[in-house]
Amino acid sequence: MTHYNLDISHLLDQLEAAIKEQITERKIHNPVMIGIHSGGVWLAQQLHQRLAIREPLGVMDISFYRDDFSQIGMHPQVQPSLIPVSLEGRDIILVDDVFYTGRTSRAALNEIFDFGRPHQVLLAVLIERDGRQIPLRPDCRGIYLPLPEGTRIQLTGPEPLGVYIQSFDAEM
Repeated sequence: MTHYNLDISHLLDQLEAAIKEQITERKIHNPVMIGIHSGGVWLAQQLHQRLAIREPLGVMDISFYRDDFSQIGMHPQVQPSLIPVSLEGRDIILVDDVFYTGRTSRAALNEIFDFGRPHQVLLAVLIERDGRQIPLRPDCRGIYLPLPEGTRIQLTGPEPLGVYIQSFDAEM
């Protein structure tokens, strides 16, 4: 078993810098930030404050939008998404903790479009790892980790925020 220790403060600094760069490059104006339940929300709360975003933070639970809903079953703790402003024509910063297959991001985009057609969406993740299954990729990331299959990543929080990565080696 291999353990990885990551400095969450450093990763947040990296992600914040990448978002600021994209805001400038893509001329993002007065964005709406939305965090994907639950780890993405914890990160978005931190980033929303760091970036001094004026619009209220949006919270999204994409459970009913997942394409593997029939395989993983019903989650009794599904919460409604709370999007406090109209998304029509808006610039959106969508935040999640881990980008793995891309299916969570795809589900979030589907839900965003049910709220309105945004001008553009910036996808920001704390950790990007190998395993992409659909043609999506984050615009901003705190770190890229080419982790082996069978590795589990868990964001802990909301206070204090932390990352726990556990890899189970083949010789177990």
